[in-house]
Amino acid sequence: MEFNPESLDPSLRYKLLIGTVVPRPIAFVSSISPTGKTNLAPFSYFNAVGHKPLALAFSVAPKSNGSEKDTLRNVRPVSEGGTGEYVINLAVEPYIRQVAEASEPLPYGESEFDHIDLTTVSSKVVKAPRVAESPVAFECRTMQIVPVGTFNLVIGEVIHWFVRDDLVDENYRVDTQKLAPIGRMAGNDYCHTNRQFTIPNGLPKS
Repeated sequence: MEFNPESLDPSLRYKLLIGTVVPRPIAFVSSISPTGKTNLAPFSYFNAVGHKPLALAFSVAPKSNGSEKDTLRNVRPVSEGGTGEYVINLAVEPYIRQVAEASEPLPYGESEFDHIDLTTVSSKVVKAPRVAESPVAFECRTMQIVPVGTFNLVIGEVIHWFVRDDLVDENYRVDTQKLAPIGRMAGNDYCHTNRQFTIPNGLPKS
């Protein structure tokens, strides 16, 4: 089948996109408003940008009514009414149901932490708390927000990095089996990432 994206209804583009770009890591973003109200939301348009500087990006869609989501309002620079800071926690197997629950809309200023079974702990550098249960947390400062049509791509520099002690060995290798990250598939589907294989250097070309 061949498709011209411009000839497809956006809902069909979305359906094909999330069914083919899989699995997607999930940024579980905790942020805080200028008035001190916390927010927690998952985003599956998420990935690393680079490591010099260490930067991550996630994309935020508008609400169904076209207004900005709370996360975007909070992470905007101070000059634009936000705090310019946030934490990217990872979506992992032990609390994946809470990640899904946090996607439900709430009025601005009402915290997801008050509705789901997860706890906060103070971050080291940024004002926004991290998820206490998360094995990894990236404390970020907003570098740039790039409008992409109706979406906004948030690019942030990691200014502090928490990784649980038992996940990293003396050579800075992460035990991804213990990390137990979850990937996003299409619809309401998710996937485990614990089935892995190695392609050794020098593998003969077919």
